[in-house]
Amino acid sequence: MINRREFIKTAALTGTSTLAAPLVTRALPDRAAADYFTVHPFIEENPEAVFIMRTSVENKYDIEAKKNAGLDFGRSVFVPGDSTGIPITTEIAVKGNLKTADPDRYDHDLIMSHTSDAWFTEGVLEGMKELGIKGEQLHLREVNQPDDFSRMPFGYADMCERVGADLRLDLAPSVSSLTEGEDFNWIEVPDGIFYRRIPYLEPINTPGSWLMNISKFKAHGMGLTLCCKNLQGSVAHNYQAFCTAYKGSMSVNPRDLHGDAYDVIKVNFDRHLEAGVPRWDKPGTSFNSGIGMETWVTRTLDNLSVQHAGLHIIEGIYGRDGQGNGDYGPNPTDQEHEFNSTGVSTTGKSWDFMSNILIFGKDPYSVDIVGHWLGGHEPGNMGLFHCAIDRGMSTALDPMQIPVYLWEADGTATRVDLTSFERTPLLTYYLCRDYDGQTEHIYHLCDEPYDYGIATGVNERSVSAVPDAFVLNQNHPNPFNPLTSISYTVPKAGNTRLEVFNSAGQLVDVLVDGYRRAGTHLASWNAENNAAGTYFYRLRFEDFTRTKKMVLVK
Repeated sequence: MINRREFIKTAALTGTSTLAAPLVTRALPDRAAADYFTVHPFIEENPEAVFIMRTSVENKYDIEAKKNAGLDFGRSVFVPGDSTGIPITTEIAVKGNLKTADPDRYDHDLIMSHTSDAWFTEGVLEGMKELGIKGEQLHLREVNQPDDFSRMPFGYADMCERVGADLRLDLAPSVSSLTEGEDFNWIEVPDGIFYRRIPYLEPINTPGSWLMNISKFKAHGMGLTLCCKNLQGSVAHNYQAFCTAYKGSMSVNPRDLHGDAYDVIKVNFDRHLEAGVPRWDKPGTSFNSGIGMETWVTRTLDNLSVQHAGLHIIEGIYGRDGQGNGDYGPNPTDQEHEFNSTGVSTTGKSWDFMSNILIFGKDPYSVDIVGHWLGGHEPGNMGLFHCAIDRGMSTALDPMQIPVYLWEADGTATRVDLTSFERTPLLTYYLCRDYDGQTEHIYHLCDEPYDYGIATGVNERSVSAVPDAFVLNQNHPNPFNPLTSISYTVPKAGNTRLEVFNSAGQLVDVLVDGYRRAGTHLASWNAENNAAGTYFYRLRFEDFTRTKKMVLVK
């Protein structure tokens, strides 16, 4: 874990000076438009896995580096598809973390660090457009905004104008205006405990649309504000107020809620408290109490039961320490945080750390569990994950049991240990001390040891079985031009070599040559400088060899 004194000091660039958008100079690959696109097949085929891509941005004001990181991500993760993919004409909803604070109260630096980075997001969207997706198909949505979002200096309005995307920040309509129509999609919640139905900002949950969830690596009162919580902002105003106190007013139509919701929440809370969900014993009824957190979790899981994003992403090019909502919180001093008697920082605004990671995958719970661990927290101490298991919506809890892959910009995925990544401790005010009898400072890490062998709820996901055979899969796509991917499995750890030969038997490339742990891995070959024709690729591991054929067309 990094020392909290090790942070990047940057120039105080604020205001509109950061709105300039330099051209990205990286050469474009050949990504001819197809009728379909898809998330990379290897990601789709491993929905239980979490992928981590390292970035190399020196400071959060480096616009070109952030946009290039987004381009690398978009180009490697989204690829042309076949008839089983997503039609290229699909309306695409993008739920970034765009919630921010009143610009009259908070400066640009605080607001910028609270949102999913606009320049990274622009790079991702431009990478998707290279596949043939048009700007007008892209719809960015967020409900948690002040009334006049035109004053927001965090870059999204300008970014959407450049990309050609549609930006809608919900402006707090009255309950009576929430009617069925083009502005909101009303979705029934069959397994809901709190909600009978939920209104979403269109085209989120519009039949045939596709949703991408881009959250921010930052601290919050619910732990870290990652993928599961980020989708809260896709719900129409008032209905999205998941964080209100137990039995607190939400100003919504009672017909859309279950009349006995709070009774059921109390029964579940008592059961979870007895089962030993960590910190659930915090007194009070506000959102920052045990039963308040049970209330937030219930609403969140109701939402996730009907929200199905195609990809969940944590943008962690830089991570936000402290409160994480644009407000003032802890920041590092020469030695440590300075707090007053109630645990509030005496040293100024929250701080950012150049964490330089992108965390993503198909399952929001697994992605968030890995995200919490990388943020310095032990996920077993977070009640959301226990309650998700209890409702049968997840089987994950122990981050060390989740398959983790290092994702490279060339589309390579290598199975690695989670501990190979550096952790960036981000303080939270999750279930903190603001009531008599509580013992934690407002800003803290939930990093106490947790015994996953006695986890509450149903049994968590077991350790992934060690494969018992070598596998060399057919490359995809095939035929190809000029990029293709090759997945392979080794049943034990050791030196692995993956070679490419031309039809004359000459070695033309070595895709893998080094130690690989047991499991499935993904290699990528860029044949841009090779002539069209038939090629062979061979997997070698000790005495084992296997060869397959592929065809390059130009």
